[in-house]
Amino acid sequence: MTIRSRKHTLAAQPLLNQSLLAMAAIGLPLSVQAQAQEKTMAEVKVEAAADVAYKADRASSPKLTSALVDTPQTISVIRKELIKEQGASSIVEALRNTPGITLQLGENGNTSAGDTFQMRGFAAQSNVFVDGIRDLGAVTREAFNVEQVEVAKGPAGADIGRGGAGGYINLVSKLPTREEFTDASLSFTQGGVKRLTADVSRAFAGSGAFRINALASDGSMKGSRALDRESKAIAPAVAWGLGTPTRVYLFSQHIRQDNVPDGGIPSVGVAGFWNDIKVTGNNAALLNAPRVDRNNWYGLNGDYEKVDADMVTAKIEHELAPKTTLTNTTRYGKSKIDRILSGINAITAKGSNYADWTIARTRQSVLQDNKILANTTNVVSEFTLGGLQHTLSTGFELLHEEQFTPTRTGLGNSTVSATAAPLASLYQPNPNDVLLNFKPALNGVYTDGKTDTVAAYLFDTIKLNEQWQVNGGARFEHYNTTTSGAALVNNVLTPSHVEKSDSLASFKLGLLYKPTVDGSIYLAFANSKTPPGSANFSLSAQTANSINNSALDPQKTTNVELGTKWDVIQKQLALTAALYRTTNKNEFPQLVDAATNTYSQLGKRQVQGIELGAVGQITRNWSVTAGLATMDTEIKEGLTGNATSAPGAASRWSPKVSATMWTTYKFDDKLTMGGGARYMGKQERLVDPTKSAAETNMPSIPHYTVVDAMASYRLTKNVALQLNLYNVFDKFYVNTLNNSGARATLGAPRYAQLTANFMF
Repeated sequence: MTIRSRKHTLAAQPLLNQSLLAMAAIGLPLSVQAQAQEKTMAEVKVEAAADVAYKADRASSPKLTSALVDTPQTISVIRKELIKEQGASSIVEALRNTPGITLQLGENGNTSAGDTFQMRGFAAQSNVFVDGIRDLGAVTREAFNVEQVEVAKGPAGADIGRGGAGGYINLVSKLPTREEFTDASLSFTQGGVKRLTADVSRAFAGSGAFRINALASDGSMKGSRALDRESKAIAPAVAWGLGTPTRVYLFSQHIRQDNVPDGGIPSVGVAGFWNDIKVTGNNAALLNAPRVDRNNWYGLNGDYEKVDADMVTAKIEHELAPKTTLTNTTRYGKSKIDRILSGINAITAKGSNYADWTIARTRQSVLQDNKILANTTNVVSEFTLGGLQHTLSTGFELLHEEQFTPTRTGLGNSTVSATAAPLASLYQPNPNDVLLNFKPALNGVYTDGKTDTVAAYLFDTIKLNEQWQVNGGARFEHYNTTTSGAALVNNVLTPSHVEKSDSLASFKLGLLYKPTVDGSIYLAFANSKTPPGSANFSLSAQTANSINNSALDPQKTTNVELGTKWDVIQKQLALTAALYRTTNKNEFPQLVDAATNTYSQLGKRQVQGIELGAVGQITRNWSVTAGLATMDTEIKEGLTGNATSAPGAASRWSPKVSATMWTTYKFDDKLTMGGGARYMGKQERLVDPTKSAAETNMPSIPHYTVVDAMASYRLTKNVALQLNLYNVFDKFYVNTLNNSGARATLGAPRYAQLTANFMF
């Protein structure tokens, strides 16, 4: 890290006892410090540690009742020090530090918006949480106000409720402390991005403090000359009662984005490009056609994307007894995305002159409002009962979530077609092509989905003796999802209303053996349930083969995991290894009797593999974080109208191997150098074993390895310069691919980012 955190200044922490001071010296977040056990290393050893500590001892969630080394689950924590060191500006960039996560582009002609990704082979975009509360909306999440990113893998119904087949991501917000500092970073990226962030903390009165984080960013997307991005954000927070038995936090976050949307580029010329319906006549030339310029933009000047996201949170922590703490959190959040873009579709090859080749544009609209109102109450208590030591966490949650999506018309058309957008030149697209009748208006068609949830949960870590522990929990929730809407039927608006209520029970159970105080071996079981409409509240009625059909039962996911965790080198380095097998049932519905509207849900998918991790410090000045994950996916049973779900098929976008590594070495008090590599194995698009890859367009995303590097130099006590070089060897690779294989987004070419970090 280029700048020493003020949290290393022990004199600034008069309210903390000596053990917490020692924990602060290695840079742990205060949320972790407050829960840390009093047994720590000697203070002199901690002070000798390096300035950068990638390792966290605990996650922030009170539902995880043990330290990470004693938690029977694969959990990765990406701390803000690492995010800053890598120059990551978004959550997606931060997630490169954990393997097994892949990105998606969208369905055929449509383009996904916001953070769209999979974990362990399952869609996870609706399983993003902020401070333990679900975060809604198709938005690209910024990293400026994040203390750490917590990635929990495997079915997590007991932790988060509905969904969570592959795991979840929790973003921990930066909150006030009694420490006073001013941090700022100003970055310039090759390609034109200018980014300014600030983090200011001040104490007031005897126990109060406020903190403000802010962001301003403008310029072309990293590695591109075409896609302009503008973000402005502020996150004020105030706290009272710090260092006392009752602490009150009031904090909010407000983000505004004004972006040029990207529909991707055609995959023509990329390794694997093929289309067996275009192998005769002039279209045969497509098979040998060159790639398009990576900086081509196929949109029109009327395209835009505007995102408004706001949340306000009030949190109260009260110590009911020396080892019993009650926490109540209330949040109201809303987000709006207003997006019109020109996607791309079919290519027409006209003769041998590439200048005559065209590609169809498809006008797309996303207009969506999301709201959430949540109240959670949690009590954590440590006590001894029947001679056994318990760490008990129990509580309840009240959630109201909404998603309103109206339909727009008047997106424009070409001079030769009343319904289609103007064609684009394949190799030289013109954003100034004439677009007629661009008069966006609502046509009365809409979908309005709501889910209300009441949930109660209980988690307990029972210490049987010094070697054996039992860690378990259960969650019981009742939800009610309603989807109202209107559709045009024979040019007449026809209203609809679908409703589904159900009760879900989820659990987790782990048996843990500790050969030593700093190591554990565990066997764990967990499950989750995903009811219809879980991700977007869009229930459908009488619709065959739809996972959102209200007549269906929830998908049921179970997981078994055998793992081990070790804190070594005086607890400075955490090593983890796990074998897992996840099974998802009820995934492929089939209508078996139309007269009675009876469905069969026999679909079954299995994902299994290993996951290895290392994070922390090897020596005083040498820090490292690394991970490797394998995934072996297979459809065990079930068949829909789409043959890609035939038995024996694999899961799309699930590489057999992925790995990540980042390391830095601090040569002296001024110079730090480091770098890392990311490997992503081949991601299959064609997963139907009955089809030939040689006759399929872009059957997969080829594997790739990308190497990054950094160096930082402290000019003065208050100023440091940091240089990040991304994709050092200028590797060409496909980042995402749409489901038809026709469109892709490419990984950024080699580029540099220079950052000036200030601290006062």
